[in-house]
Amino acid sequence: MTATLIWILVALVAVGVYLSWTAGRLDRLHVRMDAARAALDAQLLRRASVAQELATSGVLDPAASIVLYEAAHAARQAEEEQREVAESELSQALRAVFEDAAQVEAVREAPGGDAAAHELAEAVRRVPMARRFHNDAVGAARRLRGHRKVRWFRLAGHAPFPLAFEMDDEPPAALVERVS
Repeated sequence: MTATLIWILVALVAVGVYLSWTAGRLDRLHVRMDAARAALDAQLLRRASVAQELATSGVLDPAASIVLYEAAHAARQAEEEQREVAESELSQALRAVFEDAAQVEAVREAPGGDAAAHELAEAVRRVPMARRFHNDAVGAARRLRGHRKVRWFRLAGHAPFPLAFEMDDEPPAALVERVS
């Protein structure tokens, strides 16, 4: 009887340790996801700021400046629910403005334009990577939260269900090719 009680106690302790380890792993995934989201937000803000700066610099023609400025301003001011749409619209505006290699060359030839074009190219290159890191962390957290043990024992606590950030983040080819 005592041996059976000890084995039951050992089994309960083992299950408790395993559940605790799983909860810690889930917590680390949430921390990683939050850090990746902060990095993504920083890259999106940098891209919008650089685009807005370029739009107001006088280097672009007036129509392109207005399109780029409005899209960048909308991306910076967007509420969380509208953020993906606003960022996608900024990506589309960037591709529209910089679809032609001649436009990129005109920007680069203007005073201070080469640095601005290079900074914008770097910003648009980093957004897809930051989004990929964030979405990978979200996917890992979702997979772990999908396990029965996590749901049954409510190991996720009150953490909101992780959501991926889906947007059009394709950089303007002419900008990335010409500035690299």
